[in-house]
Amino acid sequence: MLTVGVDGSALGNPGPAGWAWYIDDSNWQAGGWENSTNNRGELSAIIKLLEATADTDHDLSILADSQYAINSITKWLPGWKKKGWKKADGKPVNNQDLMIQLDELMSAAKAAGRKITYQWVKGHDGHPLNEAADSRANAAAKAFQAGKPVKTGPGLTLDNNAEGLAERIDDSEPSLQPDRRADTTSTGSTAMVTVHTSLDRSLADEIVTRAQQRGVTPHQELAALIQAGMKTTYGIGE
Repeated sequence: MLTVGVDGSALGNPGPAGWAWYIDDSNWQAGGWENSTNNRGELSAIIKLLEATADTDHDLSILADSQYAINSITKWLPGWKKKGWKKADGKPVNNQDLMIQLDELMSAAKAAGRKITYQWVKGHDGHPLNEAADSRANAAAKAFQAGKPVKTGPGLTLDNNAEGLAERIDDSEPSLQPDRRADTTSTGSTAMVTVHTSLDRSLADEIVTRAQQRGVTPHQELAALIQAGMKTTYGIGE
């Protein structure tokens, strides 16, 4: 399960606009238009995420601060489709082109046996994945406003298997790599130690997933687990 923040931004609404989805600093994507709306940004971020993961077996937990986007997909879309993409009053559904794309992508994910869930998070409230997606969507909107190139991001770089997911704890964060060495560095009066060890693959995957959900690095998540274990086992740090 990948936990992903999505967001859209429009300067003026409508105005220069952007969208973004974010998993971590190695897995995110952004884009936008010279003129669009917040709602189209929100929906487009989800579409781009579903497209990026379409050929994978990853389940997704999508975090969005737009109730319009979430309700459109989880509540209203089936009824709109049955009515020929018309609302209850007979008028065409807003953003119909995007709704059709979402319907096709969600149907394909379901047919492939993937689980896609949506969760509302309060915007601008400090949630790390939401803040990261928001800042990138806003940066894209500002780039279009200024006529500058948009930072589109690396896209999805995860391998489509459990081994690839665990390998996200990579050479830049070697504490979960199989090695018996210990490196020490001194910062002021506090000595910092990097411990190298091996872990069962499923356990490494779980640490990565939990770190994603909390918006921290796998290193930070493992350090928190060690600290909690020290308190429980040795009574240290209480």
